[in-house]
Amino acid sequence: MMRDHRSSMQSKEALIHEVLPVGMLGCNCSILGDPVTREAMVIDPGDDIGEIVAILTRHQLTVKMIVITHAHIDHIGGAAKLRALTGAPVYMNENDKFLADHLSTQAAWLGMETPENPGVDTPASEGDILRAGSIEAHVLHTPGHTPGSISLYLPAEQKLIAGDTLFKGSVGRTDLPGGDSGTIASSIRHKLYALPDATIVYPGHGEPTDIATEKRSNPFVRA
Repeated sequence: MMRDHRSSMQSKEALIHEVLPVGMLGCNCSILGDPVTREAMVIDPGDDIGEIVAILTRHQLTVKMIVITHAHIDHIGGAAKLRALTGAPVYMNENDKFLADHLSTQAAWLGMETPENPGVDTPASEGDILRAGSIEAHVLHTPGHTPGSISLYLPAEQKLIAGDTLFKGSVGRTDLPGGDSGTIASSIRHKLYALPDATIVYPGHGEPTDIATEKRSNPFVRA
């Protein structure tokens, strides 16, 4: 499990942020918690809901919302189960509804059982601000990997939950249904590279990076 060591080294009132790789594809599920109100949001609970719940329990967190960055099975697969356990609504961009409606096809590609489609309780659109306690996550619509891909920017912490749009030294694949290489490059260049250079990027898979590094050296999209 990857933890945000920056927050652990700060005061005990710092944002709770744990990153747990879940499922067979190691999707990075982010658990964000307000240390005062104990309200939380869970981003991309693709699988391993028991482990996610264990982290929530350890920090005494109450889930206020479940946020899906895009509707690929490794990011959305456990959302319905987590909602059933917590009662928290699912937020997702409606442009990815067609992918959520075809989870059985996605499951067949991976040779796994089809999870329940959680649907969209509340749409997540460009400019929305999602709140749990003092946590404010600004929704950036960053299509390209999928039509409904979103990234979440936390300005107070200078953090970006990038889903599968931007990776350390790479970008999301665009050869799956709804993907487009020109669109993802535009999303990265105009939405993500516009953020402060010091912004820490938590991608949907793999290790964190930062905006300055990717602007300088990402071989797929330069600033």
